[in-house]
Amino acid sequence: MFALFLKSLLGALAVLLIALLSRSKSFFIAGLVPLFPTFALIAHAIVGSERGGAALRTTAIFGLWSLLPYGVYLLVVAWLSLRCSLGLTLASATAAWLGSAGLLLLAWSRLFPQGN
Repeated sequence: MFALFLKSLLGALAVLLIALLSRSKSFFIAGLVPLFPTFALIAHAIVGSERGGAALRTTAIFGLWSLLPYGVYLLVVAWLSLRCSLGLTLASATAAWLGSAGLLLLAWSRLFPQGN
């Protein structure tokens, strides 16, 4: 239970930091905070301790590939941000992320059917 509390505290701190940075003159740094590997650290600790180094390596490599859907999301936000409303921009970018993440999962499962 304490571990769950610590995880939720990390999330709350990240949201607070994003909110504070978004109000500063260096507001753009708020875009870096979500990239801190909070959840990756948790996932890597669990995978590494439960499945070992080979599975951890595969997870890290897949994590590198998962940057592609995030890049698609950011490109859509950048492209639509001056053309559409905030809601439509974020909804479209989220849909683009979901589509590209789905394609990534499909490609990964076909190229590496054993997970590696």
